[in-house]
Amino acid sequence: MKIKNENIILRDMIESDIDDYVRWFTTETEWSNTDAPWESIESDEETERKSWREYYESVKDLADDVRRWKFEIERNGRHIGWVSSYPIDENYEWLGEIKDGQTVYRAIGIDICEPDVWGNGIGTNALRAFMNYYFENGVDELYTHTWSGNVRMLRCAEKLGFVECNRNVGTREVDGQKYSKLPHPHLHSCRITDNIISYQAK
Repeated sequence: MKIKNENIILRDMIESDIDDYVRWFTTETEWSNTDAPWESIESDEETERKSWREYYESVKDLADDVRRWKFEIERNGRHIGWVSSYPIDENYEWLGEIKDGQTVYRAIGIDICEPDVWGNGIGTNALRAFMNYYFENGVDELYTHTWSGNVRMLRCAEKLGFVECNRNVGTREVDGQKYSKLPHPHLHSCRITDNIISYQAK
């Protein structure tokens, strides 16, 4: 499956992406300094290659009608990162296990792992395409999480119409400084096309 939006493509994982993930999680880890720097990346090539090989084998034959939770981001034929989603509860916390009858919301996120393409609006375009994918597939309320030190993600969320809904003050510490955890929701169902955001009350 492929989704095009301006200068990027969201697509399913291909086998050659494994090499990129090995790089990103072993030697070229600068992207993690803004993603979740309180979580250290300590791995080796063999472990990562095995893990990503297993993941690739589990998703390579998905039918187009199966809803994706993750897409790879491609720009000019180059694999540069990914968008993904995960379930959260009414307190904006990640759900490792979903119980029967539990209220579940959907949060989305992005990682662009090649620093030379940062700051060109690529992340905004990729998340916009991912949001549209979910809206077109029956999800009418989306959230995203970030932390107060991730300036690029805060700007991206604002551009896409997210509004702050909760702030956990001082819950993240980076280089001895306290930061806040910030969930942001789309409070209404909406459709995003190009640079226009249209809201529809629920």
